[in-house]
Amino acid sequence: VQLQASGGGLVQTGGSLRLSCAASGRTFDTYVMGWFLQAPGKEREFVAAIKWDGKTKLYADSVRDRFTISRDHAKGMVYLQMNSLKPEDSAVYYCARSRTLTGQPIRYDYWGQGTLVTVSS
Repeated sequence: VQLQASGGGLVQTGGSLRLSCAASGRTFDTYVMGWFLQAPGKEREFVAAIKWDGKTKLYADSVRDRFTISRDHAKGMVYLQMNSLKPEDSAVYYCARSRTLTGQPIRYDYWGQGTLVTVSS
């Protein structure tokens, strides 16, 4: 299994970005996919996750009304639409795979390489 995250960049406060995660491997359809962020010097934090059905989702409270996670089985892609971005959203964002819908990083077994998001004030 390989996960490739992309779409990060520099954006102003209030702006939007869409992150993408390309997943290879035939088991993509049966796994939960999640997004996490990690700011410099801090622990990795849960952002959002989505079950294989594409409908059941889990969000961190800090992003619930601003970010939307989605997946496209035909393309093997997972997306994170980020709106109303704040400077505190600045971090490296990772996509990852899990067998359960959870915000616990330890429950995710494969991770992408990360994409950097910087929100300027």
